[in-house]
Formats: sequence, structure tokens, C-alpha cells
Amino acid sequence: MAFATTTAATAAAAAMALTPQCAKLPGATRQCRTRTSICRAAATATAPGSASTSAVAAAPVTARLGGRRTASSSVAGMWRQLQGCDDWEGLLEHPVLRSEVARYAELVDACYKAFDLDPASRRHHNCKYGKERMLEEVGMAGAGYEVTKYIYAAPDVMTVPTMEASTSGRGRWIGYVAVSTPEMTRRLGRRDVLVSFRGTVTPAEWLANLMSSLEPARLDPCDPRPDVKVESGFLSLYTSADKTCRFGGAGSCREQLLREVSRLIHSGDSRSDTSVTLAGHSMGGALATLLAYDLAELGLNRAAPITVFSFGGPRVGNAAFKARCDELGVKALRVANVRDPITRMPGVFLNEATTGAAVLRPWRESCYTHVGVELPLDDLSSVGDLAAVHDLGTYIALLRKPKAAAPRADDGGGGGAVIGRVLEFVGWQRAGAMPWQDAALQMGGLVQTLGLI
Repeated sequence: MAFATTTAATAAAAAMALTPQCAKLPGATRQCRTRTSICRAAATATAPGSASTSAVAAAPVTARLGGRRTASSSVAGMWRQLQGCDDWEGLLEHPVLRSEVARYAELVDACYKAFDLDPASRRHHNCKYGKERMLEEVGMAGAGYEVTKYIYAAPDVMTVPTMEASTSGRGRWIGYVAVSTPEMTRRLGRRDVLVSFRGTVTPAEWLANLMSSLEPARLDPCDPRPDVKVESGFLSLYTSADKTCRFGGAGSCREQLLREVSRLIHSGDSRSDTSVTLAGHSMGGALATLLAYDLAELGLNRAAPITVFSFGGPRVGNAAFKARCDELGVKALRVANVRDPITRMPGVFLNEATTGAAVLRPWRESCYTHVGVELPLDDLSSVGDLAAVHDLGTYIALLRKPKAAAPRADDGGGGGAVIGRVLEFVGWQRAGAMPWQDAALQMGGLVQTLGLI
């Protein structure tokens, strides 16, 4: 009874901290107290000597094979390494890691399969199925997860009337939250809370992604941190609320996610481990990174390790954003096809590789920087096929291949070549002349943003 009371109180405290962008922090003091209560609950859940900590200490995590220290081959026995506790050191070519990452990619792919692109449908731009049977309907009945909530996002941008009849601020289904079944929990060695995000599909999302200017994130309820900046389009998608009230006043994507993830973290058995896995493709990878940062600012990564698996994801913020993520212990594995131009955007020229140039130092705060560890993939069969290089199906196939990942290749030069490839793809597809359904499915988030040129 005491645990249930604490869980309810913590969930309520988390809900109090859900003001979009912290309402520019007018009530920072009250929100700081809220975050403190969340952090205390998280620390209590993982205090030394607890059943959870003891179980982790007793679990075998490494073995010696051929004189080389390597992770054990059991998912349950090495789950903390798979979730990035050691920043995936020595694991990037490990078959167990690749298999697990591919499994999460398939759970993201379910979003595309379930998304309704039929303008005549009453579920247009939403999920075609109820959450109880969504995974089954897309052919993933044995995935081992139960969907607990659908997530909607509403970018606060104006769309072109000929492309989309709806107005700015109307919510679209962006993904789902799920929790592992008892059987899957035993296989994984912990209870897994999953958040899965699709990539760009609707015109409003495309326009939001083209908003490549940096803007202070202001997601820390105790400190506005004006130097921590993220791409304004991704931030708008994450924090803007549905103005049409189509989903019963569910609030912004951020509010929906913080409420549900906090609830699931604190509703589990205190005697077992829980992880939070945030997976997304393209734009979805950016949203997963923002959510991981947000949860870490609220201290929820002290209650459960939080990991991002990003597939073909763009850069999200500046160097100060990356530094803050590192300081908070945000774990992110960026799976990147070396031939995918989206992984080099935004910030084709102003990025982590160019900040050292003297001529660019005045723009240091405006330089985009990737977060986390990169898992590079390459496949010569995709050369010249600019649609395939970013397709999530390509990523899954490359992860499933036994061949080791190739090192990142320049593949055609610097930023100018990358932009040229993106523009070539857009012109080649002639999206304006195609039915919107076909364009959405084929482009599926390829041109996330053109960055700072």
C-alpha cells in the first residue's frame, strides 16, 4: 500500500511539471520542487541494497572468450550493456546488439504500417487500428509488447492549403507507448517501457522539419539554460498542443509522453528492473532524443535507465545540448547508413566537425552537434538509390546482415554534395506531381531539414 501511494504521488508530481516549454519558466521554483520529488522517488527506487540493485550485481555480464573480454551472449545477462551503460564499447559489431537494435527498428516500422494515409478514411493521418490489436494487425503479434497509449503531435506551422486541408496545430498520430509482456520481460531480463516514433509523413511535419533555426529548449524546470538549443521545428512538434481538441485535451506530445512514461516507470514491481527504450526513425529519432533529454532533466533516468535507438536520425541541437545530454547521462545509439544524407543534417557546414575552424568560431553556439554513439552501416547495393538509403527497411536489412559495419565514408564530398543529393532526390521523385499518399510513403522523412548552409 505504501508503494502504491508513493507511485501515485510521483506520477502526480510528474504531471505537474508538464507545462509546455515550462511556460517559459514563470513558476520555476514550484517546478524545481516537483523535479526534486521525482528525483527522490527515483533514487529510492534504485537505492543500494534494494532487490533491484542486488539482482544487477549478481547477474553475469562478461565472459572471457579467446583471451578477449567480451559481453555474454544472453540478452538478459547483458541488458545493461545493450542499453548503453558502457556507451556500447566493444559491442557495435556484436550480433546480439545488432539483433536487439533491429528488433526495435521493426517496432518502429509498425508505426508506418499502421498509419492511415487514405484521405477518405475517418482515421486519416491517425492509426488504422485500436491499440489492443495494432501490433497484431501489422504482423507483429509475437512482438512481446502491449500498447498502453497512442501519442499525437501537432506542429505549430502553417501548411499549404493545396497539400493539406487541415489547419495548423491539428494533431497527428506520431507513435505509441508500450510495455513488455511477462514473457518478454523474462527474455529481456527486465521490464521494458518502449516509446516508438515514426518519421515525417504529413505536410505539416515536413514544414516543421524545414525550420532549421536553433531555439532554446527550456525543458529544464529549474534552469532555463538559454545556451542549450535545439532545432525549432522538432521543438515545435514536441511541445505544441493540439488546438482542435480532437483527442480530449490530451495536450502536447511532450505532456502525453511524460505522463505515460512516468506512470509506467513507477507502476512496475519494485523488486524487478525496468528500462525505458525510445526508438525512432528519421524525425522520430529526433523526437526520441528530445524526450530522453527531457526525462533526464526531470531525473527519471535515476529510476530507470533510458536509452535512445535512432535510425537515420538528423542532428537535434547544438554543442551545449550535447554537453548537457552527456552531463545527464543520456544514452543514445545513432544507427546511420553512411550513404544517408539525412544523418548529416541539419548543419551541413556548421557542425561538430567544423567548430574548430577559426573563421567559424563566432558561430560556435549555432553549430549543430550529434548526440550519442554512432553505429555505422553501409551497403554498396544502395549506391545511387537515394530513396533506399534512408528507408527504414534498408536499415533493418543491414542490421540483420552478418557482415560487420563498414567505417563511415565521405561518399562524394562535403556539405555541397550532401545538399545536392537531397535536392536531386526531391526533383527526381517529383513529389508535387505524385499523389500525396505515394509521395509520403516513398519519401517517408528523407528530407528532414536543409540545415544551415
